[in-house]
Amino acid sequence: MTARPDESNCVCHWGSAEELALLKTPDTELDPDLLYRTWSAGDWKDHAAVLRRILPQFTRALVRGHVDAGPFAEEVGRSFALGRWQQWPAQQRAAVREFLCAWWAHTLVEPEPVAPAHGVFVVCAEASAGVGPWLSIWQATDHPAADRHLAEAVDHWEYDLLCDELPWSAWDNKDDMCRELAQWLARHAPARLRSHGAPKELIHRIRLLGLSHSDRWADPLLAAYRL
Repeated sequence: MTARPDESNCVCHWGSAEELALLKTPDTELDPDLLYRTWSAGDWKDHAAVLRRILPQFTRALVRGHVDAGPFAEEVGRSFALGRWQQWPAQQRAAVREFLCAWWAHTLVEPEPVAPAHGVFVVCAEASAGVGPWLSIWQATDHPAADRHLAEAVDHWEYDLLCDELPWSAWDNKDDMCRELAQWLARHAPARLRSHGAPKELIHRIRLLGLSHSDRWADPLLAAYRL
């Protein structure tokens, strides 16, 4: 696959004409810096074509940790979303979904994944504008590593969720994702956190996500958050 013949970008901010020509040449490896500038740019005329051009190398870089899906999680997921891959021909969109599912499932059972599980989750959620499929995989994964990753994710997310805020900057469907994630954690996380040895106070705060905002903040345990 290649970018469109008329694709262009700013020479000052993106790169040279020679680098742009590489995107219009199939099966040519890009250096890491050019790959980064390409997937992170949000102003392509045809982002879908550019994404298809770099996707084999991009996905390899993600699973090998050459693209850090921790701090760049939202941006990586947004690059997929901008490509509107869910509207691609059936075989192509099935391949993208298979990659995301496989990467997520592998991350959950890997004790030391190259990218933190909560980062990979954000990539998948932003790429698909939803958290449901990825929560279902987490729920079905009965593995000690998956429980440890859940404890780490909760540690990153709980304060924002208690404030009814999604713990990352979402491109689309923000309120629905926040509500679904909070409800899922309230139902499914406490038992797994308990088995992982998480503090009782943390488990209680996660249970509070299942309450209304006013009832949640009336709880004495959250009094310190008001200070």
